Amino acid sequence: MASNQVQKKTLTGTIQKVLDPTKIGTWNIVRRPPIENKTVIQGKPREQNSNAFKTHQAKEGARLKKALNALTHGKNIFVYHNIRTNQVVYSLTRYLEKNNVLRQLLYHGKKTVPATLRKDMWAPYFSVHFTDSQVGLRAYHLLREFSMQRQLDPPRDMITITEAFLNQKRPRDPEEAKKFDEDYKGKLGWIMKKEDRARAVMDQKATSVADISAVIAIQEEEIKNGFAEYSRGYLTRTARKRRRAALQKNESIAEEHAKKIAEFENTLSHEAVTYKIQDPEAPADGAELKRSPDDLVKILWSDVHNARYAESWPRRVLHGELELSRNHVMPGQKPVRGQKPIAGAVEILADKIFKEKKTEAAPTTETEAKHA
Repeated sequence: MASNQVQKKTLTGTIQKVLDPTKIGTWNIVRRPPIENKTVIQGKPREQNSNAFKTHQAKEGARLKKALNALTHGKNIFVYHNIRTNQVVYSLTRYLEKNNVLRQLLYHGKKTVPATLRKDMWAPYFSVHFTDSQVGLRAYHLLREFSMQRQLDPPRDMITITEAFLNQKRPRDPEEAKKFDEDYKGKLGWIMKKEDRARAVMDQKATSVADISAVIAIQEEEIKNGFAEYSRGYLTRTARKRRRAALQKNESIAEEHAKKIAEFENTLSHEAVTYKIQDPEAPADGAELKRSPDDLVKILWSDVHNARYAESWPRRVLHGELELSRNHVMPGQKPVRGQKPIAGAVEILADKIFKEKKTEAAPTTETEAKHA
């Protein structure tokens, strides 16, 4: 729990702990929030061990998770990869949701789409953090589109038999290798077999990194051209009416979510400690959000060397590392060694164009070693 909160001391002497809403969605108290026994459900007071009580508790937990996710919806994209097939899925929450994952897995042949979500087969890959939710949702949409387009209409070089493909697939047994070479003799440049083609198309681990680099570059141009900036003159009367109704509906939903979160904060808090749930990256009250192509984008990697899959990175990208985690939930940012973690501070390993530090070459001869 320590990694999910920031402590503050108030004037009254009580300790206020700020919780990150993206990290508490998997807590048992969120999945099944406490409800008093004998609560009236479906017109009758229900016992805690009754099915009606348990169903109501699960539904309340789903509503609470939805309210928590709404605080940061669109600002974060969490990317997972399959440890066996290298398939990549995108999520707006730190934890994987079954329907969201299975919807992204396209059918490429027998046993290419699992029957259900096995969380032990999916590992955190990287996470992307934006300052504006609309920009983040646009990036999420583009990443999903690029992934689907590549799988439905793969480039020819991805599914073509090459020398590297043959070297990787060739058996180690000499007799089997001889038979393999006879089968593939003269087939360089041919299209792969169906099962090999499916495995090649499903492997999105490298291309997903190139996609996020390209998406951030595309969005720089979109923001310059006025992305998500609406003017009254460009909307018809009917469109303005629909937009007004949608804004009113969103306000009412936001009020319901705020009420649920306030009730949950009161449930967690006690005399010595009060809990506050809020977006750690949220701007100060009254601050106006202005979209700019120079707004920083932070990417946290499970292995920072995977950033090399992209040819280049836009200058507004900051790179960091994810903490080590043994479960399927995406962890938070790993503090830089030698620095104390500060609330709200951006701790990075590399910024702008991703470049490693240059190191001096090791001495190659005995004479050079003496002078070193």
